[in-house]
Amino acid sequence: MIKVKVVGCGGYGGVGIVELLLRHPQAEIQTLVAATETGMPMSDLYPHLKGFCDLPIYTPDDPAAQEPADVVFFSTPDGVGMVQAPAELAKGARVIDYSGDFRFNSADDYAEYARRIGRDPVHKAPELLPQTVYGLPELNRSAYAADQRLVGNPGCFAMSCLMGLAPAVAAKLVTFDSLICDCKTGVSGAGKKATPIHHFPARYENMQAYRLSGHQHVMEVERMLGAIAGEAVPVTFTAQVVPVCRGILSTLYGTLRDGIHLADVQAAYQDYHRANSFVRLYDSKAAIGTAHVRGTNYCNLTIDVDERTRRLRVVAHIDNLMKGQASNALQNMNIICGLPEDTGLHFPGAYP
Repeated sequence: MIKVKVVGCGGYGGVGIVELLLRHPQAEIQTLVAATETGMPMSDLYPHLKGFCDLPIYTPDDPAAQEPADVVFFSTPDGVGMVQAPAELAKGARVIDYSGDFRFNSADDYAEYARRIGRDPVHKAPELLPQTVYGLPELNRSAYAADQRLVGNPGCFAMSCLMGLAPAVAAKLVTFDSLICDCKTGVSGAGKKATPIHHFPARYENMQAYRLSGHQHVMEVERMLGAIAGEAVPVTFTAQVVPVCRGILSTLYGTLRDGIHLADVQAAYQDYHRANSFVRLYDSKAAIGTAHVRGTNYCNLTIDVDERTRRLRVVAHIDNLMKGQASNALQNMNIICGLPEDTGLHFPGAYP
């Protein structure tokens, strides 16, 4: 069995990976760690886990939190993983980090990302950056080393945009200067901590765009699409929070190149995602929404072409707490531990 430590178990991303690990046939939760809400069983913090996960939650400085594990998930904010991951790697663990700490292979790229979110641009473990991999298997599977030990889980918006646009860029279906990402997320994307703009009265019957001047996930989207295209791919990106609990709906647009029609688009998307069992393709007549991916690792893509305006339109649906976070992290664990990618992830979720 794979012995697992979850650092940051108290947040939504942490409880998400705990829920998934409980049903994983080859993994066992060994240690739970959090900076707050410690000294209690996990099931006291999340009562739905009573009888399933009654393990104690340790503080980071508790000796029990230092015990080695085979895999360590850092479901923590930016800046935590880069400080604590080196010690876990030195003990032989494989590390999967949820934050932006290990999404980039150079200190310069990290510095640009950090400046966008107002953090110190100096990475605390720059020697590890060449060893990390951007953990979106649907795009980047070939970049995983045979003995990959460090993975940076991508941003949730970035994943939805990349799975939706990568086939169009790879097949040169669209002009690269025309891409638009119109992205909406549920309130859980802001995390568990209550803030004046995220508690119920502020969010109920209210939709709001934010970070219009430069959302941090834009950098991930442009970097990965640029690598596919072999040239710069600028993206116009708008993030919005809507009054639902969980889910991301990203409507993606691009201007079609001359001679490209719906049949070409459908063929390109089928070819690109043929090996990606967690990506499901639908035509524009399908009544698909975020409820159909809730609680799962799936990304549902609705594909459409507007011949009148010569626009490609792709609607990507993911669960921001699952494919956008915890279940994608588990998919990464499966890969770096030599297991089938869908181990512990092949289930339909709950509807409605």
